[in-house]
Amino acid sequence: MTTPKFILALREKIGHDLLWMPGITAVVLDEHEQLLLVRRADDGRWSLPAGILEPGEQPAVAIVREIHEETAVHAVVDRLVRVESLPPSTYPNGDQVQYLDLCFRCHPVGGTPRVNDDESLEVGWFPLADHPALHPRDEVCIADALADNPAPFLVTS
Repeated sequence: MTTPKFILALREKIGHDLLWMPGITAVVLDEHEQLLLVRRADDGRWSLPAGILEPGEQPAVAIVREIHEETAVHAVVDRLVRVESLPPSTYPNGDQVQYLDLCFRCHPVGGTPRVNDDESLEVGWFPLADHPALHPRDEVCIADALADNPAPFLVTS
């Protein structure tokens, strides 16, 4: 994975100290309620498309960009699904990070899914009832995206 230049510049100043980052995640469902997933190059796990905002970028614009960068699928945001501060984590190089993540429900409007960058090993559509194992948080995002509630879920504990 290529680290954005603005993060490299910040890391020059703060080293491996904890960096607070705005993250974005997408639950992309097609008209057959199939789920768009990527198999990550860094750990080999299947996951929802996700990324970080560039400085000054709007979250809904950023998630559409990330979906296309990772999967070659053009998507439109339907709604904000979930707002959550994720637990701190440490990358193998020692960099510490914590994400404030915004999860969006989206639908595709074009493009054919394929690996479109160096962050993914595989990309594909999967039935909701028969998809690869995902991180528990991804499953929570999917459940929230499928809920018949237009308001985003706000984690309060």
